[in-house]
Amino acid sequence: MYKKITHIPPIPKKTLVFLITAVLVTVLDQVTKYIILVHVPRWNVIPVIHGFFNIVHVENPGGAFGMLATQGPGLRAFVFIFITLLAMGLVFYLHARTPGRFMFLIIGLAMIFGGAAGNFIDRIRFGRVIDFIDIYAGAWHWPAFNVADSCITLGMIIYGYHILFDKGT
Repeated sequence: MYKKITHIPPIPKKTLVFLITAVLVTVLDQVTKYIILVHVPRWNVIPVIHGFFNIVHVENPGGAFGMLATQGPGLRAFVFIFITLLAMGLVFYLHARTPGRFMFLIIGLAMIFGGAAGNFIDRIRFGRVIDFIDIYAGAWHWPAFNVADSCITLGMIIYGYHILFDKGT
């Protein structure tokens, strides 16, 4: 009656690379945030390179650059969870449509996916994202960010490079 499964097809290399990269990014992001949560009190600053780089503990209820931070928590949760799931679905769709020969692009997409997953976990757990990297020059500070944000940015740079220079061939 039932057909015995005798062979499970192998997972394509591009999918393995995507999954491994996304999981590594997510785990690295969550481990670094855990270290900050456990060892750095909120709003503390630990100078690393004077005049350039601090470790801080900031909790951002908003999006990039604090977007929607002043909105109610219910609206923020709905908007950011919806946008994140939509973005992750789009990234996975792009991965599925990307030929295996574009491994650099696949890694970039996985970095975006893993970074989105890392920040998504924070939003589900805490209702906000843990940021801890503070880059500055004099009194000018870039908004604090984290490993997930860095990977999303690098992934977008890779994606942009592919769009501009590889032309899909």
